[in-house]
Amino acid sequence: MKNYEITVNGKSYQVSVKEIEGEFSQESSQMNKTNDIGSVGANQSNTTPQEGVTIAAPMQGRILSVKVKENQSVKAGETVCLLEAMKMENEIVAPVSGIVLKIKVQNSQEVEAGEPLMIIVPS
Repeated sequence: MKNYEITVNGKSYQVSVKEIEGEFSQESSQMNKTNDIGSVGANQSNTTPQEGVTIAAPMQGRILSVKVKENQSVKAGETVCLLEAMKMENEIVAPVSGIVLKIKVQNSQEVEAGEPLMIIVPS
């Protein structure tokens, strides 16, 4: 089980994530909705600590703005990009503190739900 502190719209949440047969579930004392973890787009199913944490698109949309650069240091909860979906801007935040290893998208790019956006190596 991995524990994260995630800030969404200025509110901090303590989230525990555990892998169950290749899928992730979440437990939290502060969250009521079971799908809120998807709003940050964290996906670690195919990564190891050396490879980093893959941030995946939580929904289909268009990248409005990538807010970080490769090799940049980020803090957990920091906005790393903006995703437009259904005419709404969605902040995608770093699920962990670390260094941005690879950015896999660019501004104005269309993405599918689950598509990798970037990889962060935890520090």
